[in-house]
Amino acid sequence: MTSLDDQARSILRQNDRGGYTVPTHGLYPYQWNWDSAFAAWGFSTFDLPRAWDELDTLMASQWDNGMVPHIIFHKTDPDYFPGPDVWSTGQTPPTSGISQPPVTATIARLVWEGAPDESHARMAALYPKLVKWHRWWHEVRCTHGVAAITHPWESGRDNCPDWDIGMAGVDGSSVGEYTRRDTGHVNPSMRPQKEEYDRYIAMVQFGVKVGWDTARIVDDGPFLMADPGITFILLRAHEDLAALGRALGEDVSEIDGWSTALRAALPSIWNPALGAYDAKNLRSGEFAGVLGSGAFLAYLAGAGNPQLDAQLMRVWDAVRYGIPSADPEGAFFEPRRYWRGPCWPVVNALMAIGLVDSGHTDLANRLRRETAELLEKHGFWEYFDPTDATPCGGARFTWTAAIWLTWAKEGREQAKGAA
Repeated sequence: MTSLDDQARSILRQNDRGGYTVPTHGLYPYQWNWDSAFAAWGFSTFDLPRAWDELDTLMASQWDNGMVPHIIFHKTDPDYFPGPDVWSTGQTPPTSGISQPPVTATIARLVWEGAPDESHARMAALYPKLVKWHRWWHEVRCTHGVAAITHPWESGRDNCPDWDIGMAGVDGSSVGEYTRRDTGHVNPSMRPQKEEYDRYIAMVQFGVKVGWDTARIVDDGPFLMADPGITFILLRAHEDLAALGRALGEDVSEIDGWSTALRAALPSIWNPALGAYDAKNLRSGEFAGVLGSGAFLAYLAGAGNPQLDAQLMRVWDAVRYGIPSADPEGAFFEPRRYWRGPCWPVVNALMAIGLVDSGHTDLANRLRRETAELLEKHGFWEYFDPTDATPCGGARFTWTAAIWLTWAKEGREQAKGAA
């Protein structure tokens, strides 16, 4: 029987397209931004040069303004919609027109710290591109203090309930006919619904209409919401990038300034009525009123507090496996529909890093054990039903395999020791 370690390495190799990795065959045939970062972390456990190649290929498609797009269309694949013709960004190679959670600096630091001498030259070459990307986040997406998104896909948590109030104001009635490809690869009940997809496409069409002018999209676009998840990921990434800069002998005062400003803005997304950090519609000032996994990424940025601790335990104890992406007690909770309830091993890993750093080692160990149990039961699926472990989404998934190699498999030994 092939070991899980071997299976995970095999998945990374099979999803390797030469310098970049697809998330899984069929469903996601291109290079995705934050998926690639996790792929690099996975590769670093057995092929360090390939790990750096992954990050280099991702950053090679950085726009002149500093943005790193969420999809890079290296090769045309008719099985995916919306493809490069829909996005029409004019980039070479073609890309989407939005970004994704900026975990790359955090992952790059983990890869570098695993082998600092061998990684020094690769890190030094990557560093200025990361600085340029973080500057884009600060100047373009943090104009309201915290990090904002202009499309739910930019959040990485595409259809989570956090975005419902912002989505309600998007008119998707005139997008025209199109054929989705995602529902041909996985059970449609696990994917966003058509009404949501119409609105997603309307936002893309607005970007095309204004020539992907980032200022116009922020000022006049159909969707603009403060995102706790990206805010916390970005804050942690600023601090990791500064640590890399100091190790390289660089002046990091600009990065430290971004961190200070972003941390000072955190009270603006604390919703006292929810007792947690919350997404906010920046067009209306209205809180989403939704407790989800984005709030619990606060630990990654050292922004936890006792009230959030209590909310975390309530949500976590309501399910069996890991931390759900949406509150199980909420009317919106759907345990198998994409980001409206399922447990994601990749997000568990980020939260666990934060829990350890926040002094909650016991909770981090619990989270790792529960994640390891999911993967031992069913293998490397995209995500899971947190109530009964049903595997969901795409199979043989790159970032889930990477999370096993880098983090989750240690939970197996912990579980054995506790037995």
